[in-house]
Amino acid sequence: MRLRWLKLLSLMVGLTVSAVFYGHYYTSLVRSLQPGADPKSTFKWLNESRHGTESDQERKNDKKAAVTSAKSNVKLHTDPVCPTSLRFHVQNDSYFRNLFKFDVPVLMWDSHLTEDTKKNLKQRPVPYGWKDLPPEDVASTLQLLNDSANQILFDWQPPKGCVRCAVVGNGGILNGSRKGKEIDEHDYVFRLNGAVIKGFEEDVGTKTSFYGFTVNTMKNSLIAYYEYGYTETPKGQGLRYIFIPSDLRDYVMLRSGILGVPVPSGSDQGDKPSAYYGPEVTPKKFKLLHPEFLMYLRDRFLKSEILKTEYANLYMPSTGGLMLLTALHTCDQVDAYGFITNNFHQFSDHYFETKKKELEFYANHDMILEMQLWRQLHQKKIMTLYQR
Repeated sequence: MRLRWLKLLSLMVGLTVSAVFYGHYYTSLVRSLQPGADPKSTFKWLNESRHGTESDQERKNDKKAAVTSAKSNVKLHTDPVCPTSLRFHVQNDSYFRNLFKFDVPVLMWDSHLTEDTKKNLKQRPVPYGWKDLPPEDVASTLQLLNDSANQILFDWQPPKGCVRCAVVGNGGILNGSRKGKEIDEHDYVFRLNGAVIKGFEEDVGTKTSFYGFTVNTMKNSLIAYYEYGYTETPKGQGLRYIFIPSDLRDYVMLRSGILGVPVPSGSDQGDKPSAYYGPEVTPKKFKLLHPEFLMYLRDRFLKSEILKTEYANLYMPSTGGLMLLTALHTCDQVDAYGFITNNFHQFSDHYFETKKKELEFYANHDMILEMQLWRQLHQKKIMTLYQR
């Protein structure tokens, strides 16, 4: 009888301990997911709990599923989880939580050339549609984007842990900033348009991982900033080129770049891609932003009043704005340098100008709207905006 009572008592103690442990687990898990929770403790608890209970096969399945997700949504790393990801700050903010949609595909490649996609984009005019564009030119370009590197932004040696990105604009605020070393310490550095480096290394760094552009902004930069030393686009074996499709010439140039042949037609006819992208041109070097992603960025983040004016068909966010928002949808930590700030009138239009030039405002961009967005994102700690 005494033995039976001892067994019963042991069973009751075990159940009580289990209940307490489960209650602690549940409470901690719920608390960790509440807005305002410490991201580091949240990820630490979730990671320890999952790896303590999952089998090896379950973890392999999780990793396989995550890799599949990475290819479709440009999610860049799965292990370890980044405890300081900007996504935590997004989820903890009521405004930006409803604005960001991280499941929108960032890049476009051959598998996106479906009938539904063609039907939708053919109804929309440029810059973010295919209306009036020769379908054979668009299709022949997308069919060449069939390398796995075209599907993932960081296709070479992704860093372990948090992905830290610097996006370097060309604003005059960088002149004398001495931020070059800090910029180069990031895992990836995005540059755009007239990315002058020579002579400004201490201010803007030397590292370039991505160069973003439309063919129009790329070629105009080579002309407009030639006198400041911008004589060629960034080049390098590990450098990747991000095409922003805004017109037919972007698709035609991209196709020629992948094939390594001169541009066959249009305003860029005869251009040799090697002049812009280096002699060792391979399909791996090129990324194409998805038109739906660009439309999403415009309509959710930078929906300007210009769209209600006679210049509506000209409006699009700036190249710098699109590169910064691309980084915010793919990196864990984003630092923005050389972007417009409240005191923009104190600085020259560009950092490489020898004499101060006032920032010019054009009808095709809304720089004030962009300035307001960058300030908000900085205040919410979703990114860090360099200011002085």
